[in-house]
Amino acid sequence: MSHVDATDTHAPATHNAPTPTSARTVHTRASSRPVTLLDLEPRTDTFLEEALAGLRKPSGQRTLPCKFFYDRRGSRLFDQICELPEYYPTRTELEIMRLHAPAMGVACSPGAVVVEFGSGSSLKTRLLLERLQRPAACVPVDISREHLVEAAEQLADQFPAIEILPVCADFTQPFPVPASRAPAQRKVVYFPGSTIGNFTPAQARPLLARIAELAGPRGGLLIGIDLKKDPAVLEAAYNDAAGVTAAFNLNLLVRMNHELGAELDTDGFYHRAVYDPQRGRIEMRLISRRPQTARVGGERFEFEEGEIIVTEYSHKYTVAEFAALAREVGFELQQTWTDSRELFAVLYLSQSARAGA
Repeated sequence: MSHVDATDTHAPATHNAPTPTSARTVHTRASSRPVTLLDLEPRTDTFLEEALAGLRKPSGQRTLPCKFFYDRRGSRLFDQICELPEYYPTRTELEIMRLHAPAMGVACSPGAVVVEFGSGSSLKTRLLLERLQRPAACVPVDISREHLVEAAEQLADQFPAIEILPVCADFTQPFPVPASRAPAQRKVVYFPGSTIGNFTPAQARPLLARIAELAGPRGGLLIGIDLKKDPAVLEAAYNDAAGVTAAFNLNLLVRMNHELGAELDTDGFYHRAVYDPQRGRIEMRLISRRPQTARVGGERFEFEEGEIIVTEYSHKYTVAEFAALAREVGFELQQTWTDSRELFAVLYLSQSARAGA
């Protein structure tokens, strides 16, 4: 749980991402400094296709796509999760950013275009932007359109000298990156919040490879990873006493009912997150309270009592494990910053000589 593509900054799209015909540019008006949004919000039929693909799996293997957690309500629930006493990742990463942002700014600068994957509320982005030397632009990317616009307008108000170019898109898919007015010396992908943990290593590898290609031979990656630790600490973080994470998880069913015309009994499922030590990951689950029937997209799905739907993975790493994974696609670890308890780490990686050759 955790709440892009770039090549030449002056090019309108990435190497392998022609401009989608569905792209819409929207000028926002709510801020004193309105921003221009490139709107590539995933279509409703994409949501339906991915939901059906997960539910059609055999009993005991069913899934739902976690990227669709983040409608407006889901994004706000996640913001509440980030403030919970049990949920250490956000405040720990913020602590690391506050202590080490000057060094991160030096690593990422000068003249960088910062492309942020999964921008959320952009709290950590502000800390980074304050420390960058002559940044060319900031491109926050998020799947939740309204939440993204609010965050981008706040960034534009706070940083009037930096061009803010929000893109509403699924960053796991190719999409164009708006060109900045200011010339850029390099590109840095900022991937906070340990969101990379939502992908299995097999899925993370091609995503990291695309980031490496997009950043280019002089580019970099600043990324947050959640470190392996006591399973009790991990499970408590995803099963908070206030039930906010449960509401966040169940909101995926609410959204399916509202947007897809599904018939899912939200009271018929409950939330539980468990840690799998063999795979080194938290699994977020929705568990059926009783035998029941659900309908999605005109299809009927039967659930037994106790049957699970996995809605999200959150993989945990050691620094060495993640560095090895990134090295496979041409990134070399340059700097590591952790908190005093070594709960979380922020890493800066750059392209290896081999990748740039």
